[in-house]
Amino acid sequence: MTAKRLIARLDVKAPNLIKGINLEGLRKLGEPGQFAQKYYAAGIDEIIYMDIVASLYDQNSLGDIVSRTSDAVFIPITVGGGIRSLADVQAMMRSGADKVAINTAAIRRPELISDIANTFGAQCMVVSIEAKQEATGRWQAYVDNGREKTGLDVVAWARQVVERGAGEILLTSVDREGTRKGFDLELIRAVSDAVPIPVIASGGMGTVEHLIEAVYEGHADAVAMADVLHYDRIPFQDIRARVQAAGVPLRKL
Repeated sequence: MTAKRLIARLDVKAPNLIKGINLEGLRKLGEPGQFAQKYYAAGIDEIIYMDIVASLYDQNSLGDIVSRTSDAVFIPITVGGGIRSLADVQAMMRSGADKVAINTAAIRRPELISDIANTFGAQCMVVSIEAKQEATGRWQAYVDNGREKTGLDVVAWARQVVERGAGEILLTSVDREGTRKGFDLELIRAVSDAVPIPVIASGGMGTVEHLIEAVYEGHADAVAMADVLHYDRIPFQDIRARVQAAGVPLRKL
């Protein structure tokens, strides 16, 4: 088993870090960069910044936050929300981002995935998929922070983004996000088993056991955490130690 990544996800409504449940009912928590530095000092592997209102304004407002963070945090930073063009990607890279995550723009113009991958490398191109389970048991992809249906089957869309050149998938269960009830293991496994690229599981972590399940049962390559970190429910050092004790390989600090 290859080393799994433990990632801090920071949803931002500039200038504040926010947190909600099912991507709704947002609560302000503070300055995002301070949280990012705290997690970096504790040994987190990566940071994901998501501008959760960018789709409303067709622009990403995280440039300054990313720039300040990259001056103090020396691990990969992924930035998502409101990225619509190669120029937007270039701007994020200049601010200090290592990867970009796109959702709405990828669905509206799938060729953008290939354009970014070909220009900046597949390792830079993360496709964000927001999933909600249907009555049929399958999952539909959503945009606009989990509010707008696309009509796309999540697993079929995941396969398509791989064909387009995506290097990674950020897979968020809108149903589980912020609930602390655990990851949607069936969703993670369905996507992870369908594609050859890394899948980051996001949405629902409440205990360390949930993370371990996402790796062993969901076949996730990485796990994104938000609520459990932002509210100090479990110290990150404890999370890391317990994950390693369960036999999950992690990068060496």
